[in-house]
Amino acid sequence: MGKIISIANQKGGVGKTTTAMNLAASLAVLEYRTLVVDADPQANTTSGLGHNPREITKSIYECMVGKEAIKDCIVPTDIKFLDLLPSHINLVGAEVEMVNMNQREEKMRGVLAEIKDNYDFILIDCAPSLGLITINALTASDSVIIPVQCEYFALEGLGKLLNTIKIIQKRLNSALEVEGILLTMYDVRLRLSNQVVEEVHTHFKDMVFETIIPRNVKLSESPSFGLPAIVHDAESKGALSYLSLAKEIGDRLN
Repeated sequence: MGKIISIANQKGGVGKTTTAMNLAASLAVLEYRTLVVDADPQANTTSGLGHNPREITKSIYECMVGKEAIKDCIVPTDIKFLDLLPSHINLVGAEVEMVNMNQREEKMRGVLAEIKDNYDFILIDCAPSLGLITINALTASDSVIIPVQCEYFALEGLGKLLNTIKIIQKRLNSALEVEGILLTMYDVRLRLSNQVVEEVHTHFKDMVFETIIPRNVKLSESPSFGLPAIVHDAESKGALSYLSLAKEIGDRLN
């Protein structure tokens, strides 16, 4: 039975999509059957894994509004053990369409329940907002990874997200846990980066992953080739960091 993990932070530019793509690919390389769900209307995970969002006709949107079965929407990637449930711009409209639906916060949970047993891990790339789609993702998840960039204002908005998680635990999904806080965009040369690492460890202690994701050119450029970093350049620091994170998460599961 697959473990469902949302990757969420309402702050943009913290490395959610980079994490979703590269962690999913790394888990697949470790031979975990993995599905990555692109729950962001920008569809960057979809394009980053080699699929053109403009050519997608069946996506997470169709699943959530009940137009298609999830098994008909999942597409393979070039990586063995890795599948994708793609997104496209129509997902923006899903929030409006779902407003008057019964149990609207639980649509994604119902959709993923159909295929949960087919995978070891299901990762959900959330949009940079705390809207209805993100709430659906958190309601469907067993845990959540929170990427935090090693920059000024890093902790801004984190309290709001943790508060949202508490509300979801209380009202919609009592089993939801914080898988961990993931430090991203770390630059060893910058004093600020080191200060942020220290501050996050002081505040959140055991909640922080041991693996820290560095700033890395290969991580930044690999999506333009429609590839995760581990395929683009397996020896790069970025690829090795996500492989280390995948092992950390895999060890917890085992």
